[in-house]
Amino acid sequence: MFWFVGLIPDFATLRDRANSKAFRLIYGLLAMGWRGSARHWHRYEMAYLLLAGLATPLVLSVHTIVSFDFAVGIIPGWHATIFPPYFVAGAIYAGFAMVLLLTIPLRKIYGLESFITMRHMNNMAKVMLATGLIVFYGYLIEAFFGWYSGNHYERFMIWNRMHGPYAPYYWALIFCNGLTPQLLWFKKIRANLVLLWIISVIVSIGMWLERFVIVVTSLHRDFLPSSWGMYQPSQWDWAMYVGTIGFFFALLFLFIRFLPMISIFEMRTILPAAEVEE
Repeated sequence: MFWFVGLIPDFATLRDRANSKAFRLIYGLLAMGWRGSARHWHRYEMAYLLLAGLATPLVLSVHTIVSFDFAVGIIPGWHATIFPPYFVAGAIYAGFAMVLLLTIPLRKIYGLESFITMRHMNNMAKVMLATGLIVFYGYLIEAFFGWYSGNHYERFMIWNRMHGPYAPYYWALIFCNGLTPQLLWFKKIRANLVLLWIISVIVSIGMWLERFVIVVTSLHRDFLPSSWGMYQPSQWDWAMYVGTIGFFFALLFLFIRFLPMISIFEMRTILPAAEVEE
């Protein structure tokens, strides 16, 4: 809803400039009768502000509740109080990595350097570094809790992650999400878009590994040895995973083709203000 409401004035612009009757009809339906009157702007800004206010706590509540779904379980590796802040930070961390992964090539291909500046890139890298430190702290404190708790099951879970059959996934996770983002402390690396993009790719891989480690390594050795087993993704598992990536990029390219990548009306309001300041 927040995304759609933000596009309503732009839908009206596309409706008024469309050359095809079909596109005028589609954009007209999406614009919901927008005419740019003072009443429309007043209601729009109020609705947009309310949705923005709801979206902020929603980020915290949604990922906290998802983490509670794990934390209330008694399975070692899930039953941890660190999960709520750990999941929230991980969501922001993965989100900024994905934004950088997509923004850097799109910015170059479509010549958006004047709109998406190096200041934006630098700030996103700093946010990714800050949230990455929180996530890495979560990994360390999880291992510490497993040792300090004195619980034999928790200790075995940590030992199994580090030395068991899935240990390469765990250490790859530490490398991707814990060690690689430390490069972002250096301003020269934050200013190098190629390196920044590579780091974003590595972090995205690391966040996928985090889900794999949390789910698979916690379930393949539970309280009952009779239920122990090994999981290896089949060709259909990989096919479904690759298919979701393809579906995402298909929707992304459709968005780029038919909708504005950068808000038109916000640029109209920002640019005159910048000219006045100059």
